[in-house]
Amino acid sequence: MMESVENRLIKLGIKLPEASVPAAKYANLVRVNGLLFVSGKGPAGNPSGKLGQDYSTEEGYQYARLAGIEVLAVLRGALGSLDKVGRVVKIQGFVNADPSFQEHHLVLDGISDLMLEVFGEEQGLHARSVLGANSLRNNLPIIVDTIFEVAE
Repeated sequence: MMESVENRLIKLGIKLPEASVPAAKYANLVRVNGLLFVSGKGPAGNPSGKLGQDYSTEEGYQYARLAGIEVLAVLRGALGSLDKVGRVVKIQGFVNADPSFQEHHLVLDGISDLMLEVFGEEQGLHARSVLGANSLRNNLPIIVDTIFEVAE
């Protein structure tokens, strides 16, 4: 019998906050044909700055992880339980980076590792892409865009 995702969160010591509200006129998520499209989320606390200039790759990794926690909070708020997630489908990251920064993929590992820890290898392994950006809203270091499948 597989361990529940909610129990795994407890074992990992991850406490989810209340779901953050959208920063403008859009929905936190949209459900279409068994998929949940979660709007772009940044890390809590509104850090401000660029990777490779204001923050190291390791700090970016932590910010990506924190953005993932925001995503999980939105999912739980919408579904009532993360056990209703069938799998992580796709993660796209936008890294606010200095033009010379080359470690975008290592930054995005922060959310990828979180999803694998929380959902396990079978449900958590996902497609992904990462893009460098010369600016993001509120000068956030990272914003993640995610898609999940809802379990039947």
